[in-house]
Amino acid sequence: MRSRSVSDVVLSGMVDVPAPPARLVADWEREISLHLELEPGDVEALPLVRARARWPDYRRCVQAVSDWTHTLGLADELADGDVALMACRGARYHHDGAQYGGAAFCNLFLSEDKGLDLHFPAADLRIPLRRGSVVVFDTGQPHAVIKRHDSGFDAADFPAGQDCSLVFLTWELPIEDAAVGHALGISFDTDPSTALLLVEEQVWLNGAPASVCQASGRWCQEN
Repeated sequence: MRSRSVSDVVLSGMVDVPAPPARLVADWEREISLHLELEPGDVEALPLVRARARWPDYRRCVQAVSDWTHTLGLADELADGDVALMACRGARYHHDGAQYGGAAFCNLFLSEDKGLDLHFPAADLRIPLRRGSVVVFDTGQPHAVIKRHDSGFDAADFPAGQDCSLVFLTWELPIEDAAVGHALGISFDTDPSTALLLVEEQVWLNGAPASVCQASGRWCQEN
């Protein structure tokens, strides 16, 4: 296992993607309501294969993101990365470094503007989420989906019966790919002696494992 830095670089933009068909959006809403049963802060996967069969503009969406990543110096990384369709009802502050430490995420948001922001507290960056919002970031960086103008995550901002779920495509980009590492400013082998002792991916801060406060996004030292 290699050690590496956690980047606070966030690459974001807007791409022109058509609205998903109404029947597909209705299918997502049923899936979210009946099967995922999302609670405030939850992020879960939707069936991508079924969606693609009902989504004539899926390839157009992928191409729009690919064209955008090319402007970042990422050539074939998107085509080679694993892709998933996700839904969230907001998202608590968290990092994904323990599960996806070898990857960066590239997310394309497909829902209309519902007054929510993607917040990266370490970078002091808020990205308004609407159809066509696209972002690339280090999985180890704390982030959340919160109510616009709020200072943190509050489950009360996502009451039952309110339409506040978002759907997005996400790709895993290999962090050891030279172009991805360069775009995010990742440094490798920053603490090889510690990495040799670990059997699973972890995020460390000041020489010890760290976690993220789910309400504020602040790093916390694990006990």
